[in-house]
Amino acid sequence: MIGAVIALDSEAEALLDQMEIENILTVHGKPVYLGKAFGKDVALCVCGVGKVNAAVGTCAVLEKGADIVLNFGVAGGLCDQTELTEVYLIDKAVQYDFDITQLEGGEVGTLDGETENFLPLYVPASLDYPRRALGTGDRFNDSPADHDLLIRLGAHIRDMEGAAIAQVCKYAGVPLVSVKAISDVYGAGSTTQQFEKNLARAALNLKAFMGEIVGALD
Repeated sequence: MIGAVIALDSEAEALLDQMEIENILTVHGKPVYLGKAFGKDVALCVCGVGKVNAAVGTCAVLEKGADIVLNFGVAGGLCDQTELTEVYLIDKAVQYDFDITQLEGGEVGTLDGETENFLPLYVPASLDYPRRALGTGDRFNDSPADHDLLIRLGAHIRDMEGAAIAQVCKYAGVPLVSVKAISDVYGAGSTTQQFEKNLARAALNLKAFMGEIVGALD
């Protein structure tokens, strides 16, 4: 079963609109939609914004039997390697606001017990989308300091959920596929205004590719 974990209703519609919904449950306070999409069993959780919500949502779909997790949604581009509304496949993710370097050394984002700060994601061979690195943190802002840190770490795209989902999936031994469409680009004006302007168009791009994305998940 595919477990889809998505932050917002407006993003989740890209798959929900194409699902045959058989049941709606509440798991750990989160709505989970059970049904079929493109011939496959799906449990879709709209988890809410942020890393804790994302972790709870991931646990919810794992409890319903997911053996592969899909995270999709809109995200912010950090550099000239991303374009508005384009779709990218995430090949690794880091929590840029996780910092225990004073205790254990290493690079910012390195989780306790890990040796690398980026966690690898599953990249299906049949999905021929450009690959990018994701930085995740519990902040939505235009902070130059955050941007400089993300660029130094090697992230191309920024969101508030993906790397937390990757952490839960790593512990559970379940592969994670993450696909992001760009709603705003740093340096091109207010990220909030860009997000509000481009959310619908970016989500439509995701919806157009959803059959191909779901079809690639085994």
